[in-house]
Amino acid sequence: MKLYYDFHTHSCLSPCGDTDMTPYNLVNMAKILGLDIIALTDHNTCRNCEAAVKVGEAIGLTVIPGMELCTAEEVHVVCLFPDCESAMNFSDYIHTTMPPVKNRPDIFGEQSVMDEEDNIIGTEEILLTLASSVSISNVCGLVEGYGGVCYPAHIDRSSYSVISNLGMITEDMGFNAVEMTADADREALVKNHPILDGAKVFVDSDAHYLENLKDAENIIDLPESSARAVIDYIKSLPKLK
Repeated sequence: MKLYYDFHTHSCLSPCGDTDMTPYNLVNMAKILGLDIIALTDHNTCRNCEAAVKVGEAIGLTVIPGMELCTAEEVHVVCLFPDCESAMNFSDYIHTTMPPVKNRPDIFGEQSVMDEEDNIIGTEEILLTLASSVSISNVCGLVEGYGGVCYPAHIDRSSYSVISNLGMITEDMGFNAVEMTADADREALVKNHPILDGAKVFVDSDAHYLENLKDAENIIDLPESSARAVIDYIKSLPKLK
């Protein structure tokens, strides 16, 4: 089953996400654009995933509960989970690893928790864009412990990527795949980082605004459209080495 995917999107819970990026708007826009399966990956939290999953169920689009984790090294990592319970258990743990810095909505933006009808049911008080205390050397094992998988985000970018911040990807990090932007120079990246030769590359939007979402273009071939199928597929990939 060939499915159009986008495994890296943000909602209005991410302080840098637009207020129009509600769970309802995000999922319905993805459907309009022809996507079949997406993941909601807010910064360091999964608290809007349940709402997005429910919207997806109502309109026939699969939503994977996820997170864009910021490691202690300020490297962004896309984390995907099989269900909302697993995601929220992980989210609750990550909350304990975050510095107790309160969000300033007037500076950083609102961090709104919503239900599937886009009613605001809460806010996140700590600033979600800061680094957790989770090291990149531990992130794969930690995510796997909650039934999920992960891969480094936008490795071709000049900030918040494993290459920009650490200079390399190493075998002991334990990743099975990577994410690049649509504009990445893959040939140059492989030349400079041979560990990427033959690696599975996901191309996601990292959308923070509705207009950042892309038309259906990138395809994944799965036996079914489900979070579990995506996770099993990524787990089956060889480790980078």
